[in-house]
Amino acid sequence: MSNIKVDLFIPFPTVREADVVYQVLRIDKEPSRSGVTKKLTLNNNFLEVSFSGKEARKVRVALTSFFEHLLLVTETIEQFGPPAPTYDYY
Repeated sequence: MSNIKVDLFIPFPTVREADVVYQVLRIDKEPSRSGVTKKLTLNNNFLEVSFSGKEARKVRVALTSFFEHLLLVTETIEQFGPPAPTYDYY
């Protein structure tokens, strides 16, 4: 049985917004019992997400959960405005 793989490329208006979403979503790891792996990568203002697993049903459940979390984060950003820029002081 081969792996089912789903790749997503999600654009955001700014690099800062993409980073905020990435920082929030990267914390939620897929449970090991799910048999699904999730890899998040930040590439400028794109969030790149890859899911893979052997069972379509489990991959679908992982995708549904991910989209629910993504929707919550983006609605929060929309409600409260884009995140303020950060500055590094040395």
